[in-house]
Amino acid sequence: MKISLVIPMYNESSVLPTTLKKVSEYMAANFDDYEVIFANDGSRDNSADIVKNFEDEHIKLGGYEVNQGKGCAVRTGMLEATGDIVMFTDCDLAYELGVVDRAVKMFEESSDSDLVIGSRSIHKEGYEGYSFVRKLASKTFLTVLRVIGGLRCSDSQTGFKAFRGEAARKIFSKCETNGFAFDFEVILIAQKYGMKISEMPVKIINQNDSKVNVIKDTMKMIKDILRIKKRVKKLELTDK
Repeated sequence: MKISLVIPMYNESSVLPTTLKKVSEYMAANFDDYEVIFANDGSRDNSADIVKNFEDEHIKLGGYEVNQGKGCAVRTGMLEATGDIVMFTDCDLAYELGVVDRAVKMFEESSDSDLVIGSRSIHKEGYEGYSFVRKLASKTFLTVLRVIGGLRCSDSQTGFKAFRGEAARKIFSKCETNGFAFDFEVILIAQKYGMKISEMPVKIINQNDSKVNVIKDTMKMIKDILRIKKRVKKLELTDK
């Protein structure tokens, strides 16, 4: 069984040397057949060169030259991946690398699961370290997603999600959202396919500054929710 790990990156030169070393060592110690794709979202620093020059044949540089947004980077990497299980996580390894092996084991134990998504809401310390404002904004937005968006999961916005390869290719080939609302689109399409979504408790262990502007990006994401919901409702899934 081949494992593909996709890591979107945009101007990550400050964390990449540490991330590359940790990922390289972890994947080699835990899996025989795997690839790691760093999906470059048009970084303006030397992130691409750092990945290219790292000596590990399992680590690949993907992506494109002009910045498009995290959703585009994840989508590009996921569609480049060739694994039987395909997953993505953030470049700062906010949820630690143990989530990779945990997700693989969940797929092995639940043969009918198509997706395994991280959830802070079902972890007793899932929001540990969050400021009051950030925690309130996150929980409010998740409530909006469930009420207005029609999501049937407890937390759509964590930066770790895993898919069976066939499910990943079906879902991401239908995605269009380039911004932070792409997670919502992914899960909504999975729901439309009737895929089984399992949730795995996660907590952030690496609490770096978020690149999300709470007010500006939340308002944009709400607009995106309405647009995405309308588009997915009309989506023809010819390969269902």
